Amino acid sequence: MVFRLRFGEADLLRCRFAISPRWETQEAVRTLRRPERLGYHRPWLRRIREAAEGLDLRPLWLLMPQRGHTPDFLCPPPGSAAGSFAEEMARVRAACADPSAVRADLERSLRCTPGAAESAAGRAMLADPLRAADELADLTERAWRALVEPHWPRLRALLEADVAFHTRRLAAEGLAGLFAGLHPDLSWDEATATLTLHRPGRHDREPGGQGLVLLPSAFVWPEVAGGFDPPWQPTVAYPARGVGALWSEVRDPAPRALARLLGRTRADVLCALDEPAATGELALRLGLAASSVSEHLKALEGAGLLTTHRQGRRVRYERTPLGIALAAAGGPASEGPRVS
Repeated sequence: MVFRLRFGEADLLRCRFAISPRWETQEAVRTLRRPERLGYHRPWLRRIREAAEGLDLRPLWLLMPQRGHTPDFLCPPPGSAAGSFAEEMARVRAACADPSAVRADLERSLRCTPGAAESAAGRAMLADPLRAADELADLTERAWRALVEPHWPRLRALLEADVAFHTRRLAAEGLAGLFAGLHPDLSWDEATATLTLHRPGRHDREPGGQGLVLLPSAFVWPEVAGGFDPPWQPTVAYPARGVGALWSEVRDPAPRALARLLGRTRADVLCALDEPAATGELALRLGLAASSVSEHLKALEGAGLLTTHRQGRRVRYERTPLGIALAAAGGPASEGPRVS
């Protein structure tokens, strides 16, 4: 039982990455009901517990079966690489214009959970699908404000870093290398141009020139998700790299030897750039003011230890070979006593 996506020639040219605050909201809600997902997210759970207790998320949970279909209209694939939550919710509400289509999507999801369609809440949804869709959208917006929006800068930084990494991998290794590094349950057959997701259920589709959206996600960890029926663009959501350190407040300080050479804060900034990052991302990671981090980044760039590249409106910093060598040379092995 698998998900298969069979690419045509045009599809190979239309694979794109996207970042979706709407998707992260859906998966954050789902994570609250999935203990197996909480591992890395327990610090987040402690931070949002009080806000979560003020929400009645049962209507959304009813449409999130353990295995099966979540309504496509509730979380359509993002239309742009990095749209705002408001833009994505406008697409959700626009998708709710046809009551028969909404009802069919709701019914398909409810049938995946025994007794859900016959429950009072399920019957109410099916009796008035447009009202149900509107109420679900309202609840999703409340969930965003309570569970995700306060932490979105941190989440967005993680997702942007993942996209930057995998974009470079795609350029260096092609689709085979890209898919091999996204998740163990994904496999790519180059001979037939088929992407297979090994999971319960069955979903066979030819994109027909639409290509594929690749969606890094913090909250989908440790799983990978895929699907969407026409007319939606095929989408695969996979765990973003670095989710294990997502909620860490401050990374380990830079080695003493490097701190003596550069100064403690500047050395910490250099060592924090294991992956390319923007100023705000580093400020969150290090617990420093963005203005202070910006000053140190410019000094390190001026010294030839960092280089920059632009991703949309954001400038990301990355260590140069000299910066990599200096950070490595300042490691613990270099701090022992010298023998003369």
